Amino acid sequence: MSKIRSMSLTTRIMIGMFLGVAVGFIFQAILAGEDDYLIPLGLFSLPIKSFFVDGLFHIGGQIFIASLKMLVVPLVFVSLVCGTCSLSDPKKLGRLGGKSIGLYLITTAIAITVAITLALLVNPGEGINLPSDATYSAKEAPTLAQVIIGMFPTNPIDAMASGNMLQVIVFALLFGIAMALSGSAGKRVAVVFEDLNTVILKLVTLLMNVAPYGVFCLMAKLFTTIELNLIVSLAKYFGVVVAALFIHALVNYTLLLKFLTGLNPIIFLKKMKHACLFAFSTSSSSATMPITLETATKKLGAKNSVASFTIPLGATINMDGTAIMQGVATVFIAQVFSVDLTISDYLMVILTATLASVGTAGVPGVGLIMLAMVLNQVGLPVEGIAIIIGVDRLLDMTRTAVNVTGDCMVTCVVAKSEGQLDEDVFNDPDAAKDLEDYHKSTD
Repeated sequence: MSKIRSMSLTTRIMIGMFLGVAVGFIFQAILAGEDDYLIPLGLFSLPIKSFFVDGLFHIGGQIFIASLKMLVVPLVFVSLVCGTCSLSDPKKLGRLGGKSIGLYLITTAIAITVAITLALLVNPGEGINLPSDATYSAKEAPTLAQVIIGMFPTNPIDAMASGNMLQVIVFALLFGIAMALSGSAGKRVAVVFEDLNTVILKLVTLLMNVAPYGVFCLMAKLFTTIELNLIVSLAKYFGVVVAALFIHALVNYTLLLKFLTGLNPIIFLKKMKHACLFAFSTSSSSATMPITLETATKKLGAKNSVASFTIPLGATINMDGTAIMQGVATVFIAQVFSVDLTISDYLMVILTATLASVGTAGVPGVGLIMLAMVLNQVGLPVEGIAIIIGVDRLLDMTRTAVNVTGDCMVTCVVAKSEGQLDEDVFNDPDAAKDLEDYHKSTD
């Protein structure tokens, strides 16, 4: 037990992940397509699916994700208020916003361009038989005006309760600016918020220590229930999406980081390992946000005044992984339905997906809404979504890891341009190696 505790948190999470995958495959082999399998234990029988998969694994995984999501609103609000009120010039927020949104749009455009190019080279839709029952009902996307109006909360408490991140960000920015302009009263309140921030970060540390068990439960349930035959039948589509995601994360992000900041991309990628594992396990940028924010500040050296703004914003509007899925899915569905798209159609897909990443920010289920919007734009049947939705859960995990990497890359670029990046921390391979080390040093 002491040997396990001495392992780094990242190692323990990886062990939990691999064990979960192994258990999932074993249980799937035992179930062999049956509804359940009873393990005889003398006086009674133990059902694998009911007790383990739908019971222990489901409960453990959902409690873990709920615990992470529980931290998102208080962490974002308190951290963003602290960051905003510490700005010597509130006008700096305009620059931060412009740079951040601009970079997120550029990376999204690059992502979908790479995806479409790769898909056109591989032709993932060739030889796919269209299912006769392929149907999908798309939700209507809100107008840009509705999104802009919806950014401003009529009730900040309700925005926090419902987890409306754009409204929470706007209210936190306004509250932080008001504190900065309130003189001594603002300074007194700022001290309280700094203490709150320390307490919340400590809570993040406590929850991170149970992460290996939560990850195990999530992986075990997923790989018990996932339909592997779907992945095999859509292997080309699946492979192209994964390849595009890796190219974007390992090539595009690193080139942008090196070109715009001069920082070492290898160090950056090594320090992203921990956050990416969380993102892959939870499949949610919002649930991973506490870890992403700590990675950006404690491992990568970005000041909280920048990271507390760019990370929540990125978790809301950074759609790089989703854009890659949309690019490949558009080519795939066009080939399945034997529809020839022109260069102008593909340019329209790139433009629509890039602008929609901001125009639909904060909308639940935004990935499929955006895909339906893109398909409609070029005259492709929305029913095609039903073909790929079966393998989307596993791809969503990888997309989330890519999105989180993009959030931190943009944070580093913006922080460096504002003189708010501590390069000594960035270049230190042992900086907050397990994040909880930081908290131990503050005890």
